[in-house]
Amino acid sequence: MKGFDPKFRDFPEYILEITKEIWEDRGIATLHDYYGKDMHLRMPLGSSRGNLGVIASTMGTLVEFPDRQLLGEDVIWSGNEDEGMLSSHRLYCTGTHLGESMFGTPTGKKVHFRAIADCYAIENTITDEWLVRDYGGIAKQLGWVAQDVAAKLIAEEGGAEVCSQPLSPSNYEEGPYKGRGNENEWGARYADCLNRIMSADFAVIPEQYDRAVHGEYPGQTYARGWNEVDSFWIGLRSAFPSAQFYIDHQIGREDSMMPPRAAIRWSLHGRHEGWGSFGKPTGAEVYIMGISHVEFGALVDGRPLIRREFTLYDEVAIWKQILMQTG
Repeated sequence: MKGFDPKFRDFPEYILEITKEIWEDRGIATLHDYYGKDMHLRMPLGSSRGNLGVIASTMGTLVEFPDRQLLGEDVIWSGNEDEGMLSSHRLYCTGTHLGESMFGTPTGKKVHFRAIADCYAIENTITDEWLVRDYGGIAKQLGWVAQDVAAKLIAEEGGAEVCSQPLSPSNYEEGPYKGRGNENEWGARYADCLNRIMSADFAVIPEQYDRAVHGEYPGQTYARGWNEVDSFWIGLRSAFPSAQFYIDHQIGREDSMMPPRAAIRWSLHGRHEGWGSFGKPTGAEVYIMGISHVEFGALVDGRPLIRREFTLYDEVAIWKQILMQTG
């Protein structure tokens, strides 16, 4: 790959190997090499600029979960070596809660959770990143609920007027990556499914999802079959019934020995006006950054159906926005 260290065979290997090197091999200093000095990192709870913030955050997370492992399940990517490449990297993470953190005093409990990171890299350097971790799932395993973690953060940061601001259109900064992904048919097919779901056309689920579909969602929510997948999506959409839905980035891929896949980064922006996954309507304005991966399976009646779906957004960040506005 042009400009990349020759030890990396291809772009997915670059993403998988540097992740292991940074986190598990304790090569945190390599972030000075792999991350640009002015890089942009966006997470639902907030954003940062520069690799020094990423280094500090990485060390903080390793204090919290010192034995953390990041198992790379898939890298769905687009782009080329001349213009740069965008990876959507799905991880299964494990660790033991042994350090003080946003989740309180150490519990000694083992946790497992998913994260998805979209990273833009060119010439061996990452300069843009969008990262979602299942903080709601971690909270659940440590004996919390996401709403209470959000309230704790607001209180510890000095109250709603001065606490750190979750990611929103008002504080979102554009970085060097201007791409929108690719035009592969599998990405387009999944984008159409999400657009239909967000238009309240939930008939798309039995139409485009396999009857035995396997879904994994925020808060360690596991779904099997149409009804449970429908329950997840309608719970989200009904909480924000008039919010605007956007496809921010779209990738489809076909690779050897892999099923056709798609990765979509999306956003939902509007008011908490309905009963759904976030309780009693509050009218709070909320911005949600989500990332979804799917795998397609065998043809059924001539239709390629979704067999596995992974979607992440940060429940703690959503509750923080609601509580900051409502108390």
